Amino acid sequence: MRPAAAAATATTAALRLRAASLSPSLAASLSPSLAALLSHRRSSLILPPLRRICSLAPPHSSAAPNSQPPPQLLSPIMDAQFELFRAQLDESSTLRDRIRAVVAEIESASRVATAALLLVHQPVPLADVLVKAKAQVEVIKGLYARLAEVLKECPGQYYRYHADWRTETHMVVSMLAFMHWLETGGLLMHAEAQEKLGLCSGEFGLDVEDYLTGLCFMSNEFPRFVVNRVTAGDYDCPKRVLGFLTDLHASFRMLNLRNDFLRKKFDGMKYDLRRVEEVYYDVKIRGLVPA
Repeated sequence: MRPAAAAATATTAALRLRAASLSPSLAASLSPSLAALLSHRRSSLILPPLRRICSLAPPHSSAAPNSQPPPQLLSPIMDAQFELFRAQLDESSTLRDRIRAVVAEIESASRVATAALLLVHQPVPLADVLVKAKAQVEVIKGLYARLAEVLKECPGQYYRYHADWRTETHMVVSMLAFMHWLETGGLLMHAEAQEKLGLCSGEFGLDVEDYLTGLCFMSNEFPRFVVNRVTAGDYDCPKRVLGFLTDLHASFRMLNLRNDFLRKKFDGMKYDLRRVEEVYYDVKIRGLVPA
């Protein structure tokens, strides 16, 4: 056979093989030798990819003994923890509401007592002024007893709820200290203030910073009191108040106060002292102070 004819025959056979590989019906019309060749060609085209896919599959490995538990096992633990947190927060919120209810009554009673004490700046007998104020002090004492009963339900957490009644305690201590000075001319001591409020130094007592802040608030009343007493003809009052405030201010200077609310209130005491000094100076240069 000529080379050209042999090449044409080979080309024709190759085309028929390609068509047969794409059409199964055409493969049936081929000769046995061509069918065998087609089968061998199709297996060479299909099997290698399967072998490659099998070679890429990861080998079977057993789970590590220290592997983490599946995420669904952690959900009950998290739910139990946050359920406990929810119960604790609800209990704390209920307790705080009860505390604030008592504190609101303390604030109301202290306003009534303070309003009664304001009559000291008027020409009203001191005994009558103190009687009205002392009646409210007994009410406040009973309210602090109720507050102490509420706090017994959460022992060891005094300072967790302390901010709820701190401001009201400042006002109460200021009122008690001013009343004590009007009666005795001296300073209300910390133990005496606790006794007047029915508190103890144990689980529920009078915080020292609350006591000191109350004394600073008390000093704000003296400049107005001095002016009104001089107007009423009591020229010896500025001297007595000046001596008391000078000693109190000097005692406060012994403390190493931080730059907080108490320090700011103490800094305001020097202005009260200065105003009393000015009143005393005016009275003295006019010769109104007894010799």
